[in-house]
Amino acid sequence: MTTSDTEAVDLKESGGLGFFERYLTAWVAICIVLGVLIGTKFPGFPEALSELEYAHVSIPVAVLIWFMIYPMMVQIDFGSIVKTGRNPKGLIVTLVVNWVIKPFTMLGLAWLFLKVVFARWIPADLAGQYIAGAIFLGAAPCTAMVFVWSYLSEGNPAHTLVQVAINDLVLLFLYAPIVIFQLGLTELRVPYDTILLSVVLYVVIPLVAGYATRRRIIKTRGEEWLKDSFLPKLKPFTIIGLLLTLIILFSFQGETIIKNPLHILLIAVPMTIQTYLIFAVAYLWCRGWKVDRTVAAPAAMIGASNFFELAVAVAISLFGLGSGAALATVVGVLEEVPIMLSLVAIANKTKHWFPEPGDPR
Repeated sequence: MTTSDTEAVDLKESGGLGFFERYLTAWVAICIVLGVLIGTKFPGFPEALSELEYAHVSIPVAVLIWFMIYPMMVQIDFGSIVKTGRNPKGLIVTLVVNWVIKPFTMLGLAWLFLKVVFARWIPADLAGQYIAGAIFLGAAPCTAMVFVWSYLSEGNPAHTLVQVAINDLVLLFLYAPIVIFQLGLTELRVPYDTILLSVVLYVVIPLVAGYATRRRIIKTRGEEWLKDSFLPKLKPFTIIGLLLTLIILFSFQGETIIKNPLHILLIAVPMTIQTYLIFAVAYLWCRGWKVDRTVAAPAAMIGASNFFELAVAVAISLFGLGSGAALATVVGVLEEVPIMLSLVAIANKTKHWFPEPGDPR
């Protein structure tokens, strides 16, 4: 994503792009490098933060994601949620792509690259663990960060909320069977505490806070003040929260990145292809179906990104903290934000492909 591409991420802010938005690509790169340096030079910092964890969910990261999600939750008009059922195309796309296509393209790409293309650099037993980590990611569509990507691409907040809620329900029933089938296991203990805590932290709490804020502001100041004055002031919190999250995520894995640069790059290849492929399948399907632009982008992005807390938790419980499977899920975490920002830029540059909301074409 070039610096000019990041201009597409802007959300019609009067006065032009903000300081962080204008040079977002550079800031992302700086934060990645800074995170790695902190993790290697000051290991006590990530070690202290790693203690602030419950059910494999990092509380500091959760708080930062909460700040990123909250601005979108304030935008949700709860009366419009009922209307999402009248236009189910976006929901159909995300459900089919996430549960019929995505898990199997991830398995296929991981096996092709890690077992065949990169066989000379990766021992067979380790490649099998890396593939397992990819499977854990491929069967877990995003719960939290999709709100951020939807917000940055001017997605419909009500539709995004419904998409996340329905996918979370499906995940409760299909995640274990898909992973068991693909790994050839007899059983799998799904960490439901991780799923439930993530839903509470990433959906319920910011949703309640957003609803309460919206209701109070409309009552005291009016809806116009909410849109023209309050929401623009929240925008920097989303970008700053995103950058701080990058620093923390990369500081957690700074030592791992330095010690395993080649394997990390090799694991990232099929995962990167998978992300762009799944986005393309869902996005072009939405275009063919003439789904409006505020629904098409989040419908494509929910599958392109992953529920990494769940994937990491399952990898650790089955293979151990220092396993290849755990490393593969971590690679999925590390590559996600930069790649998803490029997809946000693509979505914002191709808005003209889709009808505007309410457009009958």
